[in-house]
Amino acid sequence: MNETLYRIALTMVPNIGPVLSKNLIGYCGSAEAVFREKKSALSKIPGIGTLKAREINASVVLPRAEEELRFVEQNQVQVLFFLDDNYPRRLRHFDYSPLILYYRGGQDLNPHRTVGIVGTRTPSAHGRMLTEKLVEDLADYGVVIVSGLAYGVDGCAHKKSIEVGLATLGVMGNGHDIIYPAAHKELAKKMLKNGGLLTEFCSQTRPDKVNFPMRNRIIAALADALVVIESKTSGGSIITAEFANEYNKDVFAIPGRPGDEWSGGCNALIKKNKAHLMEDLSDLLYIMRWDDIDHKRPVQTSLFIELDAEQQAIVDFIRMRKETGIEELIYGLNLPSSTLASQLLALEFKGVVRPLPGKRYILSY
Repeated sequence: MNETLYRIALTMVPNIGPVLSKNLIGYCGSAEAVFREKKSALSKIPGIGTLKAREINASVVLPRAEEELRFVEQNQVQVLFFLDDNYPRRLRHFDYSPLILYYRGGQDLNPHRTVGIVGTRTPSAHGRMLTEKLVEDLADYGVVIVSGLAYGVDGCAHKKSIEVGLATLGVMGNGHDIIYPAAHKELAKKMLKNGGLLTEFCSQTRPDKVNFPMRNRIIAALADALVVIESKTSGGSIITAEFANEYNKDVFAIPGRPGDEWSGGCNALIKKNKAHLMEDLSDLLYIMRWDDIDHKRPVQTSLFIELDAEQQAIVDFIRMRKETGIEELIYGLNLPSSTLASQLLALEFKGVVRPLPGKRYILSY
């Protein structure tokens, strides 16, 4: 049978999330092998146990998975497995990254630069103007705009991206059989031609409240820089910013007047050092080094540079991938983040590696 079918089925097993799913595939060799393995053997896999082993029952989930496979084939939905080349590399190396993603659209999910834009669903006229101005100014920098297809700032960012010719990705908290909110159906159609729609949820998944924090973590992971434009002190935008900080992303917030309801969240992020203060695009360009990165001269390295074992491992890892992020280095080399940070700084001083926006690195030679 189709391995994709079993991968879909595995995501439908109760109490088996992405971490355990990947663990199961690692032990058994494939998603299909997971369902063919004896329950006694499955129960011995770390994190599974007897109860979860019993829930891995092909006869229960395969019919629904077969239905989903028919849906994706009929609706030109790509099913991206977390080890596929076209799976977003910015997302792949987090433990929580979905086993599979459902994607419609033509935009490469591994672009050179991405900016996430989030904010309130009921922005002021000034907030809309700020959103449109930011997207318009970003048009010269070839970024992909990532947001959540919601009312307000999200929708404004997507619409302006299409107007100025920037690709834009909408991350959804429901399946591809639903566009939520329904008022964005025409916008979603345009995005399929100039970007795409991405979700970890299969069809028939409603846009329930519990799904949106999961959606927000993907927005945070996909963004090199996340900009918050108008937000209360709590809500989806703040959750996304918290995720972005956790993932070592650069977060920016546009400040507002003290006491203004829609500025409370942005001002709090800045006050707590969880976001850079951003007045206009120049602030983002400076922090991200996008104002001069394309014009930098390569660092001249010595022909003979002494590297310790950890530094050499880092260099070899980057060389294999040509460009990599700090999360991938932590995951791939199993180094503590503090050790990795100090070694990367040492390699920068030696002229061996060069930092890129979004905490990514390349070799300098």
